[in-house]
Amino acid sequence: MTNMKKLGLSALAGSLVAFSANAAELSVSGGVELTWVDTGGNSGNEVTGSSYGANSSVTLSGSGDVGFGEVSMTRTLNDTNGGWGSSFQTLDMGDMGILSFDSTAGALVGITANDDLLPTAYEEAWTGVSGSGISGVGSTNVIGYRNSFGPISVSAGYSQKGTANAESASSGAGAHGSITDIYVSAAPIDGLTLGIGHATDTSANTSSTSEDTQHVVAQAVYSTGPVSFGYRSGFQDKGAAATASREIEAYSVAFNVNDNFAISYGTQDTTKEAISTTAAVTEEVTGISAAYTSGAASVRINRSTSDNDNGVAGVDDETTEVSLVLSF
Repeated sequence: MTNMKKLGLSALAGSLVAFSANAAELSVSGGVELTWVDTGGNSGNEVTGSSYGANSSVTLSGSGDVGFGEVSMTRTLNDTNGGWGSSFQTLDMGDMGILSFDSTAGALVGITANDDLLPTAYEEAWTGVSGSGISGVGSTNVIGYRNSFGPISVSAGYSQKGTANAESASSGAGAHGSITDIYVSAAPIDGLTLGIGHATDTSANTSSTSEDTQHVVAQAVYSTGPVSFGYRSGFQDKGAAATASREIEAYSVAFNVNDNFAISYGTQDTTKEAISTTAAVTEEVTGISAAYTSGAASVRINRSTSDNDNGVAGVDDETTEVSLVLSF
């Protein structure tokens, strides 16, 4: 019996050695951003305090081979959150694709990572006055997968969110809702990228909701020389009764003046569809951006305006942002 125990301990020791962690190094990077922001219009969100702001961040990243793939992790500390601004990890399995778990603010997969890919020198046209109009799986506790199959790239995600109607009487009223999200893109010719995505949110399916919320986006970007053109179309179908769906159409053009300086112009029209006697309203957004980069320093400017902001007739909004970024 004694010999058998010794043999068992030896085998266990060998097993522990085989599964011991490989040493890996963490790299550290950081940056500082100084901003000036001014707002206007009649939307009631004018800046009443200081227009100046600053944010610094430190990012820790590392990776290591675990035998069947390479694990990478990223953690970012910043002033805005007062803690982890982002936290996510991935497992790259080569031809089998990349698995990921986005704990916080990674925006790694699906429509969340591809809601608006129109070319811009700095910010999207709707920044500070509106939104992309499309929501995907989000970036909190999201299981993700990415892979490429020839010219086709696939990005998908899943997360539990909130509480939905029970699927059956036996499952009870506290059943989890969920969001599933997939985005597919391809580059059929040089310079052209096409993409389409779809997300389904069941967490909003409550007693007053007859259907799940659906989000769809399609976009095309063509680049030739220093110029890039983009078109984007989207649709948001709210499952809640008597809630307006929205249709989105957007364009942009960006021009690299030289290796250091770029400018762009974009528009986005979001139509809040009519319900009963309530007429349809179209929010009209325009944005102009510029960026100049020299080494690790960038100066960036964005000016966005919105008419019929958030689908409310007669409400206007505008914002101007100047940003200085120093990376190290």
